Amino acid sequence: MRKLTLSIKIYIGLIITLAILAAVSIYLPQGSFSPLLPEEDLPAAKPVLALANAAIMLVLYGGLGFLGLKLAQKLGFADLWDVQLDNRQRFLTPALVGSAIGIFFIAADAIFSRFHSLGPLPHPPFPTSLVASAVAGIGEEVIFRLFFISFWVWLLSHVLLKKRWQKQIFWLAALLSALAFAFGHLPSFMVIYGFTQLRQIPLALMGEIILLNGILSLFAAYYFRKYGFLAAVGIHFWADIIWHVIWGVI
Repeated sequence: MRKLTLSIKIYIGLIITLAILAAVSIYLPQGSFSPLLPEEDLPAAKPVLALANAAIMLVLYGGLGFLGLKLAQKLGFADLWDVQLDNRQRFLTPALVGSAIGIFFIAADAIFSRFHSLGPLPHPPFPTSLVASAVAGIGEEVIFRLFFISFWVWLLSHVLLKKRWQKQIFWLAALLSALAFAFGHLPSFMVIYGFTQLRQIPLALMGEIILLNGILSLFAAYYFRKYGFLAAVGIHFWADIIWHVIWGVI
């Protein structure tokens, strides 16, 4: 039997952590992020929802991410635990970049919120914000960076274009990933603010959601290719720590 590499072992650990935290999050206070339904009207009991969350993370996220991990290796991206990199590149640099992005989020929100009547963007209550930061840092990076970018660069550059224009295709995939990531956040904001149609979202709020999520996505994509998947997770996690956890408490 083929021995698991350190990168695969770390990836499995990340997915197990994601599944556990996704299950735990069901029991945490959600604040304005809670569904607009009383607890007794939830589609299932909380233990069932927690197990369903964990199963989705293990099977769907885990499977897609594993495929992305293998494709990223074929493409020559930095491995999840690349022996040619050091811990400064894996952890310190992403933490600094992510923290800077989080500070930018705070400043941008203060500006954009002046152009509509809904006020600053909401934050999950603590400690939900801490768990949500880890879930988003791992889960969203699995889907939007590790799988999405790796798959489309592999399909377009390696398969269709015979390994040509990989750099250009990478940035095209990174841009599409950023847009998908940004628009993927719109349904939750519609629930929070009670909107039933996209056109009800103020233009300034729409622009803010696309800008903030887009910037985070592009930085995560760049460092994912350069320093590996852990760097993308680190950038996302620390941006959310500054933005949702620290600023959310303040």
